Amino acid sequence: MASKPGILTDWPWTPLGNFKYVVLAPWVIPSTYSFIFCDGKERDLSNFLIFPLLLWRMLHNQIWISLSRYRTAKGNNRIVDKPIDFDQVDRERNWDDQIIFNGILFYVLSKALPGGSNLPMWRADGVILTILLHAGPVELIYYWLHRALHHHFLYSRYHSHHHSSIVTEPITSVIHPFAEHIAYFVLFAIPMVTMMLTGTASVAAVAGYLTYIDFMNNMGHCNFELIPKGLFSIFPPLKYLMYTPSYHSLHHTQFRTNYSLFMPLYDWLYCTMDKSTDTLYENSLKKQEEWPDVVHLTHLTTPESIYHLRLGFASLAAKPHTSNWYMWLMWPVTLWSMMITWIYGRTFIVERNRLNNFKLQTWAIPKYNVQYFLQWQSESINSFIEKAILEAEEKGAKVLSLGLMNQGEELNRYGGLYVHRHPGLKIKVVDGSSLAVAVVLNSIPKGTTQVLLRGNLTKVAYALVFALCQKGFQIDVDLDYACINHNASADTITHVTAKNCIIVQVVTVREDEHEKINKSFNSKSESNLVLSKSYSQKIWLVGEGLTEAEQLKATKGTLFIPFSQFPPKKLRKDCFYHFTPAMATPPSLENVDSCENWLPRRVMSAWRIAGIVHALEGWKEHECGYTMSNIDTVWQSCLRHGFQPLIIPTRQK
Repeated sequence: MASKPGILTDWPWTPLGNFKYVVLAPWVIPSTYSFIFCDGKERDLSNFLIFPLLLWRMLHNQIWISLSRYRTAKGNNRIVDKPIDFDQVDRERNWDDQIIFNGILFYVLSKALPGGSNLPMWRADGVILTILLHAGPVELIYYWLHRALHHHFLYSRYHSHHHSSIVTEPITSVIHPFAEHIAYFVLFAIPMVTMMLTGTASVAAVAGYLTYIDFMNNMGHCNFELIPKGLFSIFPPLKYLMYTPSYHSLHHTQFRTNYSLFMPLYDWLYCTMDKSTDTLYENSLKKQEEWPDVVHLTHLTTPESIYHLRLGFASLAAKPHTSNWYMWLMWPVTLWSMMITWIYGRTFIVERNRLNNFKLQTWAIPKYNVQYFLQWQSESINSFIEKAILEAEEKGAKVLSLGLMNQGEELNRYGGLYVHRHPGLKIKVVDGSSLAVAVVLNSIPKGTTQVLLRGNLTKVAYALVFALCQKGFQIDVDLDYACINHNASADTITHVTAKNCIIVQVVTVREDEHEKINKSFNSKSESNLVLSKSYSQKIWLVGEGLTEAEQLKATKGTLFIPFSQFPPKKLRKDCFYHFTPAMATPPSLENVDSCENWLPRRVMSAWRIAGIVHALEGWKEHECGYTMSNIDTVWQSCLRHGFQPLIIPTRQK
């Protein structure tokens, strides 16, 4: 929002929210109907193609968004090395409003203007006329309009909204108040209206001109330099006919220079070209790919999860992952993204962050949840993980943390397989189990006397049971669940260590849970493990494998605390659900503008935090396989570096 919003700041359909697209229905439906069902004389192909053109513009913009975020995450040729935050994402989430607005006006002009309907596919004279009108009147008028918008009166009421984004993204180019977009449409309509009035308009000229505007707008705001220097060496005058991303980036950092639209010629003519333009351009081209200190290795979950990555839809990525009904409408795009992922077949960078001068990156493996349960996919998945570890070490990373399903007993022995294969690894592999246990232990409310343990017995589950038993907790295991009673103070839980923990194979036969847990103990703590048949416990520690039937047996007010990386399905409105093991990040963590899976903003999973803290502390050992770090030491280190536990409100007494 501008500092002093003027009239016509908001879009007319703002109250409609996500239903704003219905404003196009009165034009799209009649246009489509007449083209399909009417005879040849009444069919207007050019009018029918307006809607596909709008869809193409949205897709074109999204391609630039994803490309820009990927390139800036890698770091090569990045122009402004500053973070983007959630405020900017929220401010820019309605970037498609201008496409809706333009679409309505296209439909109106095609009917209102002579020569606006039944356009031919191609006319060379119209294309030439468009080029001349844009290079002359459009660029010149825009230059002076832009300078006027920087006058304090208009700037404070309108244009300051656009300049709130110092670090630009492609969609920043169209983030303006409604009144500004009216002025811009009138300006860019000059070539199109002129073509219609002179009878030289064509589908190719209109679509090509709009695509050119979108291309140049997105390119100029993408925050990485992509125009090769040799291009200007071959044709030196091009320097005044086409701007570069670094050229326009200076306008967002200096404000009073580089006002031109796409042609720097007018800045040169009126002496407003920034003196550091050439230097910034050359320096941006020289920037190499950024090498991380810490790598977090994750993977895709569901086919639609691609939209929730930072590389996908920015507004969705800035919210916890949920399944939205309208995603089903995008199944063709989802299928296409799956094919691209399969064809690309390489681990890719999702995002980058910075904490205390430590460079952090998140990499994603092109595999989905379902593939982790297919035995014939194990070798391929392990190959991806192993290559990622070796690549991260080659790039100088100190730590690689394994996230989501990249670790497991049957898959790779909780990451220990790679350390065994490469005993000389300098990079430290961290599975984050110790911190996950610490987070769960510190999520148990004070005064708790009984805790129910349900779900598959994993490394974290065994460590939880062991830690609780070591401090006087009594654990009851039934055929379908395990119950933990403690006699020690809840405050002492954080001081539990797991140095002597022995992990056994995870079992799925519930009758054997009691026996398996007993065998895992190396002390007399197994005496605290007994069988029980009660479902009255108010605190449940749950992992994957928790069934719907088991949830329905819980008493009202039960608190479910997950110890796995995937949350349980929320079936009970009369119960409480804690987050999966995670902590709030410190304010010093930079470039946080997306949510990690289903966690809230600025909250990070314990498995990811564990790798960061491992690097910050400079620990020299691996934390993977069948070993764990000291739980209390890891927990205290996290608190010391600014990570904070999460608290959910409950009405329990």
